Amino acid sequence: MSFEKITEQDSNYRDIDKMSSINILKNINKEDQTVAISVEKEINSINALVKVIAEKLKLGGRLFYIGAGTSGRLGIVDASECPPTFGVDHGLVIGLMAGGDKAMRNAVEFAEDDTEQAFKDLKEHNITSEDIVIGIAASGTTPYVLGGLKKCKSENIITGCITCNPQSPISENCDYPISINVGAEFITGSTRMKSGTAQKLVLNMISTTVMVLLGKVEGNKMVNMQLSNNKLVDRGTKMVMEKLNLNYQQANDLLNKYGSVKNAIDNYE
Repeated sequence: MSFEKITEQDSNYRDIDKMSSINILKNINKEDQTVAISVEKEINSINALVKVIAEKLKLGGRLFYIGAGTSGRLGIVDASECPPTFGVDHGLVIGLMAGGDKAMRNAVEFAEDDTEQAFKDLKEHNITSEDIVIGIAASGTTPYVLGGLKKCKSENIITGCITCNPQSPISENCDYPISINVGAEFITGSTRMKSGTAQKLVLNMISTTVMVLLGKVEGNKMVNMQLSNNKLVDRGTKMVMEKLNLNYQQANDLLNKYGSVKNAIDNYE
């Protein structure tokens, strides 16, 4: 199916190389302000995907992100932040990208063009129909992602996607498509900019909402966060103080004893 590749449209700005630094910054900021509005238009689609992810995870399934380049890196970042933020196992949300871990820092030539590698990567994690896979690709055409989603569908694995080109091949080959039309990039084709920002916003929304639905947040507090540095220990101590009406030392002792805000509160006598 043919579609308009909006992410490759020519920038609306001419002679960027002749702009002053302040005008470049102002124009980038002007474009960035449109991204959240574009994301808002897809709230219902995001919600549909969130609900099915939560259902899968409650039944013991896992969430996988697959992507290439900026999109792949964003998926890995989101996955890696779930354990420290919400106290879940590292294997609950998994980010995979074309070229493997070394591609996080350095581009791996032509890795994204392999249509079979994504599912091979998923198989290394023993992917099953109990899991769910989200493909992330601004263009909506990345072979690594498209091939992976097609194979997942043939294996009865539920799929979703986050793209920035409506009616793209990836959108047409997944169960729960999310297409954020952010328009032409400030620098023509530079999808690490508005497209990347849109994908980051959507990933934040998905993982955060799913974790709330899984009971990993109470009130507005990250009660299951890992106490991995002094700042977080201090934050956790103050949460316990507020909840149990204790002084700082009492709350800190309780937190250290039980290892998390939630456990400290639940086990307080």
